[in-house]
Amino acid sequence: MNETVYGVVPVETLLQQDGLTFLRGMMSGRYPAPPIAKTLGFALTEVDEGRAVFSGEPQLRHYNPIGSVHGGFAMTLLDSALACAIHTTLAKGESYTTLEIKVNLVRPLTQETGPVRAEGRLIHRGRTLATSEGDIKDAAGKLYAHATTTCMIFPAKT
Repeated sequence: MNETVYGVVPVETLLQQDGLTFLRGMMSGRYPAPPIAKTLGFALTEVDEGRAVFSGEPQLRHYNPIGSVHGGFAMTLLDSALACAIHTTLAKGESYTTLEIKVNLVRPLTQETGPVRAEGRLIHRGRTLATSEGDIKDAAGKLYAHATTTCMIFPAKT
């Protein structure tokens, strides 16, 4: 079993290939997983054109003072899934950034919830803007949160 390596690739490496190829390389271990994935304990587990899934397990270390998992855990999983769904559509040399994200937390995550999946799905990809939607569900399919995002696309530099 390979141990996950965490880090950040040089921007040049990122821009030398299309988004789907890069994300598949990250999943295969060719490129490191982002440090935030180690910090919060989640991983990119599925990726296809217009779709990305991150999996994690809410734990006591994610708790806030009111006795449940901090909303930032769910929001980070959703931000990752929704943005990476858009990332899969990038052509070589293109980049992007999140402009806004709207998250609805519909029930609390706890350490008893077990593993969860955040799935992001592309809604629209234009020349300069893209939108996606997604949700967090447990192994039984129970919904915990849903979200939408808008990202700005930066064209490849010629």
